[in-house]
Formats: sequence, C-alpha cells, structure tokens
Amino acid sequence: MSYHALEPVPLYGPDFAADPHAVYAKLRQAGPVAKVEIAPGLPAFLVLSYQAALDLLRDTETWSKNPSVWQETVPKDSPILPMLQYRPNVLFNDGAEHARLRSVVTDSFSLIEPHDLRRRTIEASDMLLRDFAERGTVDLVTEYARPLPLVLFNALFGMPDHHSPRLIRTLAGMMEAASPEEAIDAGTEFEQYVLELVTLKSEKRGPDLTSWFMDHPAGLSLEEVIHQIVLTMAAGHEPTTNLTSNALSRMLSNPDYYSTLSGGALTPRDAVNDVLRNEPPMANYSAHYPRHNVRFHGTWIHANQLVLVSYAAANTEPQTGAGLPGAAALGGPHEPAGMRTGAAPSDGGSHLAWSAGPHACPVKQPALLIAITAIERLANQLCDIQLTVPRAELEWRVGPFHRALAHLPASFTPLTPDQAGVTPWTSSSRTRRHATSPATAGPA
Repeated sequence: MSYHALEPVPLYGPDFAADPHAVYAKLRQAGPVAKVEIAPGLPAFLVLSYQAALDLLRDTETWSKNPSVWQETVPKDSPILPMLQYRPNVLFNDGAEHARLRSVVTDSFSLIEPHDLRRRTIEASDMLLRDFAERGTVDLVTEYARPLPLVLFNALFGMPDHHSPRLIRTLAGMMEAASPEEAIDAGTEFEQYVLELVTLKSEKRGPDLTSWFMDHPAGLSLEEVIHQIVLTMAAGHEPTTNLTSNALSRMLSNPDYYSTLSGGALTPRDAVNDVLRNEPPMANYSAHYPRHNVRFHGTWIHANQLVLVSYAAANTEPQTGAGLPGAAALGGPHEPAGMRTGAAPSDGGSHLAWSAGPHACPVKQPALLIAITAIERLANQLCDIQLTVPRAELEWRVGPFHRALAHLPASFTPLTPDQAGVTPWTSSSRTRRHATSPATAGPA
C-alpha cells in the first residue's frame, strides 16, 4: 500500500531520532514525496529524492519561502512554530527582498578574513579545553561543540568577551528547557542580549558583523538588523554544533581515524564530509510553500501547504539515476542510525547538506573552517581521546529538523598547565602573539 494512503509518518519521536534512515526507507515507498508529521497533528510533505529536491530548490516561480498563509493554520503554542513562522529576515523572503537581505549577510561575512576566523576558533577552542583538560573526561557536545560557535559569535558580532558565557547560557536554556516557562525565560534573555548588542553598536561601530549589518548599503531598518542577527546566530549555531559533534563521533568510533594523529590518511575534513553526505546536521528543512496547487513528482500539493526537503534522504537515495551527482559515492541505501563509517573523499562529493538554489547556505566556508579547525584543535591537544560509550549507543536529540547528538562522552589523559610542551594554556597566547589584526574595513 502506498504511504500516501496511510496516516502521516511522525518525524518527532525517539524512533525517528534513533534510526532516521529506516524511516526514510519506508517513506520512499510513497515515491519522491511523502506525507509526514513534524509535530502532533501538524502535517507536511517531505521531499526524499535528490532530483525532486533540486527541482524544488531551484524553482522560485512555483515555490515560496514565505510561511505567512500557512502559519495561520498552526496552533499558536505549537513547538514547531518558532522554527517556521515568518520574520523579516533572509530565510523567509523571496525575490528582490531576499536578495537585498542576503547581500547583507554575504558581504559582511566576506570581510572576515579566513586566517582571522581560524585564529579566533583556535582561541575559543583552547578556552573551552582549559575548562576540562585537567579532568580527563568531557561531554564533547555540551562542553565543546555547542558552546564553541557561541563564543565565536559573541566576538564576531562585537560583544565584549565577558558576555559569551551569557550567550551560551541563554541558547542552552532555549534548547534544553525542562518546561515551556524556562524556554520563554531563556528566549527573553536572548532578546535582551541582542538588544544590548544593537544598542552598543548604535553608539559605537567596530570591525564586527553588527556594525557591518547596520552600515550596509542595503539600508536595513533596526528591526531588520535585529532579525538578521537572531537568524545568523540561530542558523549558524545548531548546524555548526551538530557538524562538529557528529564528525567527532565518527572519528572517535572509527579506528581508521586514529592514525591521523601520527600521519594517517583520514582527516577531520574527511569526517566532516562524511557527515555532510550521510548525516547532515540539519537533516530536514528548507521549508517551502507552493504558490498554487501543483502536481509535484506525482503528488498533488495544495497552495501554501508546508513542504520540507530531506537533505539526509536525498543524499543517501538508493540507485540514484544516471547523471545525478554523487550517486556512486553514497554507498548503500540504508544504514541503521546513520552508522556508515567509510570516509568521504576529501573533495566532499555532491550533496545537499548546504541546500541549493537561491537559498543555499550563504556562509558555507566559514562554517566548514570553524568545524574543521575545532576538530583539529581538539585532536592535537587530546591525542588519546576516545568515546566512553559505543557510537551505536549514543543518544540523539528528538526533533524533525536536526540530526543532533544529546551527549558525546569521552575520556583522555588529563593535561595540566605546568606540564612541558604545547597545551591549551600556552598555545593560545602564541596564537595571539603571532596573529595579524582583524579586518577593519566596512562594506563597500
């Protein structure tokens, strides 16, 4: 029986989190597009095919990113609404307005020199390493991969360093709240953080993203500046965290990677590329809405219905047709819990982890640089680190959009500040001493 005739398949429970590829395999029985449920009582269509995904992502005549009509059908207290409701930012606009807002992001990030971003990532990595290096144990999600992008964002957007723990606390509170009240409180604190940041930069510009957003020729309003900051932090945090931790979980569970520390063939870049193709940090997203009723790859979809793209399912589609990029490199059609352990070629192959079309990720290169540098730094400093739980037993966070580890426990030989050699206490000072100053020019 076709899955179109059945109830929508849920993507939000522990079964999906434990083994999403098994769910994708079932959904493919419906064809390139299947009915799913992303929260109780909240249906959507999920695009599973590589070619169908490209067709949707590149067709701006048929598909819109604006959810305004759809969201009127969603309960106001839905846990999904914060991820999908309209805001005046680059993610939820089309055409000329999207291009205007996107130019602010791409132009501003282009002013961050790669060598400076690498230096900042090393310093942030060493700062976090110092907090647990003497202990010999660590949760690489909560103590490393998750806070690291926030330490960087705090600096890149121009807040003083002492505010980074505050940003880490508020975003963790929003993600891990035990109750709706706690999530609301954390969200309120995050809003206050952003307002203080904008106020600070309104009074005195600097060589930072907030100032460049404000001064960009696109002429953002204050509201648009705030929404661009919120989006950039949120959209940059979750994928970068998941990319880093998912890659670390693969490296530390595959003996082929251990030899890298003494000159082996597989590298952190290979692990990152393997994740991007087989376990994308944002597995299902790219929310689109048809502007009119449409028959799309065999499925009738009414105007303004929610359609998501499964990067994970598209990337791992079995028997991909001739001429579709990456077909031969993707391996088998299904592996439980995304457990493929073979490394990707260093060029990364073709995949949709960064999306495609006009809404493809505008800051792909900075995200890659951050994740790879953070992994390299950890591996160089803690060269005997290993998981304390088999990868098959790791816990994954539930939710329809992300592929995210809840925890990644590991152990290693403790380090101390007074021991000989390069340590997290000595290396960052050397980095600062030899680094050049960040760019100070504003956008042209």
